Amino acid sequence: MISVYNSQKDLPIRKDCAKVLVDAVLSFLNIPFEEIAIYFVTEKKICELHDEFFQDPSSTDCISFPLDEKHLGEIFVCPKVAIQYAEKRGIDPYRETALYVIHGILHLIGYDDLEKKAKEAMRKKEKSCMRHLDRLKIALK
Repeated sequence: MISVYNSQKDLPIRKDCAKVLVDAVLSFLNIPFEEIAIYFVTEKKICELHDEFFQDPSSTDCISFPLDEKHLGEIFVCPKVAIQYAEKRGIDPYRETALYVIHGILHLIGYDDLEKKAKEAMRKKEKSCMRHLDRLKIALK
């Protein structure tokens, strides 16, 4: 089961599109699961979570909370951060938000981005997931 919650209004996101995207990424990665939850939240909420769990009150793109193999976990994504990043670089905020969802999924399944080599592996996997979504013409809008 893929649960999608949207408590932000910065970027209109269709829950059905988000579910299709998550399902496509997990299928592509060949990850069996029973449940995963995606929360699209405000910048204020992501700052609160970042502060509470990482002692850093700044905004961030996404935060993942892994649970177990069946219930993969929860991903909190901030579309406002994606919008700000996209505006600076002239890219699509929906695409950037989709990347944050992928990034969160990769964290849930054990990828990390703290060390250089691990970060390079994660970036490579993110790119392959995005190419897969492009081939399938799956987006958040």
